[in-house]
Amino acid sequence: MNACCLAYAVCMDMALIKTFLEVSATGSFVSASERLFVTQSAVSLRIQRLEDSLGKPLFTRSKAGAELTPAGREFEHYALSLIRIWEESRQQIAIPEGFTRSINIGAQYSLWPRLGFRLIDRLRDLAPDLSVRGELGMPDRLTRMLIEGAIQLGLLYMPQLRPGLVAEQVMEEELVLVATWPDAELKNLSNYVFVDWGPEFVHAHALELPALTNPGLTLALGAMAADFIARRKGAAYLPARYVKRFIDEEQLHLVPDAPSFPYPIWAVWREDLEVDIADAAKKALKEVVGSLDVEQDEVIDELREINSDHMVHELGNAHLSEGNKNS
Repeated sequence: MNACCLAYAVCMDMALIKTFLEVSATGSFVSASERLFVTQSAVSLRIQRLEDSLGKPLFTRSKAGAELTPAGREFEHYALSLIRIWEESRQQIAIPEGFTRSINIGAQYSLWPRLGFRLIDRLRDLAPDLSVRGELGMPDRLTRMLIEGAIQLGLLYMPQLRPGLVAEQVMEEELVLVATWPDAELKNLSNYVFVDWGPEFVHAHALELPALTNPGLTLALGAMAADFIARRKGAAYLPARYVKRFIDEEQLHLVPDAPSFPYPIWAVWREDLEVDIADAAKKALKEVVGSLDVEQDEVIDELREINSDHMVHELGNAHLSEGNKNS
């Protein structure tokens, strides 16, 4: 078998294993096909080929979905190990000349501009021999990449805990209400765009701002919504650190007396990341977060100044947060 045929065979085997893991994670051939961007019949064929190779059924099929058999549960451990070894070997071989180590970092779109990019800058200063690769994705994709070893560090808003992964809260994002015109009023806010920041935000928003619950336009795009409303007449809840530039340039303006909403940012690490690389990444992340906290505090201080009671309330809470009690 020549090199091209061997590479094709290995890639096909990895495709079978990744398909198995997707069906296992979702409990559905249909959901797995959507995540893998292939047809349901392709998923079924791959699983059938894998079962034929192993000589045992891996899933029990039913109208409710697909459930692992005892053989499937046993194979899952080996499948995860095979994927990890494959990704590690692929990354090690791909290390460019002049570098001795590598780390792949994944983050949600909203977390790249201010956090992810600065993390890369600081990492390159601290570890010049470290090759860095950045990946973009939503939580499901980033979690899958972490499990498979395609990335070793993920920056997410809503982490999904899995064996072999460790999640640490690195900072708390403050979502603030901004508008494209300077004299916006919370009680008479027009052109409001609802940005879906997850179930906790949705619940708190409905509780305290019922008049804005059904504006007719909802975006589940995170901080990308800032670019949308900045070019139109609109208002939305967005991360303070992300919109600081827009505020400084007077493209967006804080809405007085609008409560803020704390939104945690998490770093999810693979437990088997080399200690020296993990130490460098954690040190870089800590330094970057420190600078971001200063920028965010400036926005919150500005909001406090324009609020009628010179205090910043939390969305959905009748009381003040500990960090915002002092005027």
